[in-house]
Amino acid sequence: MKTDIEIAQEAFKQPVAEVAKEIGAGDDDLELYGKYKAKLSERFVQKAMQTPSGKLILVTAINPTPAGEGKTTVSIGLADALHRLGKKVCLALREPSLGPCFGVKGGAAGGGYAQIVPMEDLNLHFTGDFHAITAANNLLAAAIDNHLHFGNALGIDPTRIVWKRCMDMNDRALRNITVGLGGHINGPVREDHFVITAASEIMAVFCLAEDLEDLRARLSRIVVAYTYENKPVTAGELKVVGSMMALLKDAMQPNLLQTLEHTPALVHGGPFANIAHGCNSVRATKTALGLADYVVTEAGFGADLGAEKFMDIKCRLAGLHPDAAVLVATVQALKYNGGVPRTQLREENPEALKKGIVNLGKHIENLQKFGVPIVVAINQFASDTDGEIAFIESYCRERGCDFSLTRVFAEGGRGGEDLAQKVLSALENKPSAYKPLYSLDLGLKEKIQTIARDIYGADGVEYTAAAEKSIRTLTDLGFGSLPVCVAKTQYSLSDDQKKLGRPEGFNITVRDAYVSAGAGFVVVLTGEIIQMPGLPRVPAAEKIDVTKDAQITGLF
Repeated sequence: MKTDIEIAQEAFKQPVAEVAKEIGAGDDDLELYGKYKAKLSERFVQKAMQTPSGKLILVTAINPTPAGEGKTTVSIGLADALHRLGKKVCLALREPSLGPCFGVKGGAAGGGYAQIVPMEDLNLHFTGDFHAITAANNLLAAAIDNHLHFGNALGIDPTRIVWKRCMDMNDRALRNITVGLGGHINGPVREDHFVITAASEIMAVFCLAEDLEDLRARLSRIVVAYTYENKPVTAGELKVVGSMMALLKDAMQPNLLQTLEHTPALVHGGPFANIAHGCNSVRATKTALGLADYVVTEAGFGADLGAEKFMDIKCRLAGLHPDAAVLVATVQALKYNGGVPRTQLREENPEALKKGIVNLGKHIENLQKFGVPIVVAINQFASDTDGEIAFIESYCRERGCDFSLTRVFAEGGRGGEDLAQKVLSALENKPSAYKPLYSLDLGLKEKIQTIARDIYGADGVEYTAAAEKSIRTLTDLGFGSLPVCVAKTQYSLSDDQKKLGRPEGFNITVRDAYVSAGAGFVVVLTGEIIQMPGLPRVPAAEKIDVTKDAQITGLF
């Protein structure tokens, strides 16, 4: 059986200029990065964004498990299936981070015969967007310490600097550090921190900004510290926003690639959904909506994280109206939620499936609260039995939810044609009545409570003393009207990753909160969630290599 990277490397790729013709882009509309990837010109993007008239289809999933759910694979396969059916379609997906690529998860280009190519380029340095975001983030961090070194005219309290440095790699040793050691010439000694680039507010700003002037305004609003008088200090006051703009200017242009079946794909931005808002850029989504009749996008991790943030943050702030949602589930993942060890997931186990399928049920209920029609995509694995598939189909039927058995990993777009037909039927016969989960008029605690109760199924919310103080301060400073972005484990509906299925009788613990004023939301930290992941005992980095003829191997 061929690996993902072998399939991708052996596939025929059209020159990206040929792919661009499907979305009406000519040579003058492209900035080429080699033969198979390009950025769309600013002029072309601005024109496309003026008429975002396509149908927006969100692909989300149940809570992730070690067995894998294949959300990105299904997204790509669905787009290819729509393409095969003669529809004008465009993908709008996130860029992969190097952290999980070399850590546990591997790349994020899909899998099997539903991939975006060139997958090695996409999963590694791509067009440099992540590097630009990292540089802009760390320029701002350097400006803060430089300001302290040369007199601290703004009166920044060094113990209340909230801006963190970042890098696009899993490195637990950098979570908490001390800077300024070695004498006065190296700046003041203080505690500092690193987050992964995907969790940087620059990434959130980058993904939510509509154009360069919106980017400038958002960067200027970023709160980096507080003064001794408890007044927020912004990036604009440090006078480096123009330089940050210069670093981000080219990165702001969406990237064009293709699937294995040559469906156009805009891949742009990459915030994680467990520690950030988990959606690709507004610019890429709106550009795609102006270029195609159907746009397939995805939101990170389970629907309790990515889909909730897509609906409550991205769509609300960008004025988007999702038309349908596809909820991906697998037999193996549901059995894992039912308590089956990973080593036994390929064995038929009706009792475990019955116990674990409640996770799917909760996500169906959650998506229904946003008023969008839902189709469950049962992503089939070779070991799935007819009885197991029939049980899931019956479960969906009893809840009045459309479903489709998909084989896009093994068959590409052909294996997703039934799913595509079901989605088209939902779009035609079940008009979306999209609405956010909560009103912005609610206080921060009320918003957190609503998400915890209605989406996670929690009985209530508990706050540490630090969280209580932070929420009071943010409210007093006028940030109480913003939406909330909850940072929570992706593995459970609760904030305890060991509670699988559909946990009951639990509370969510909020341990802190801070404002991402540039992005336009308040980040809420729950449980033991961290913003700088670490590598596992055996990282994927140990399997990746380069052959003597410069072919990358081991990437997945």
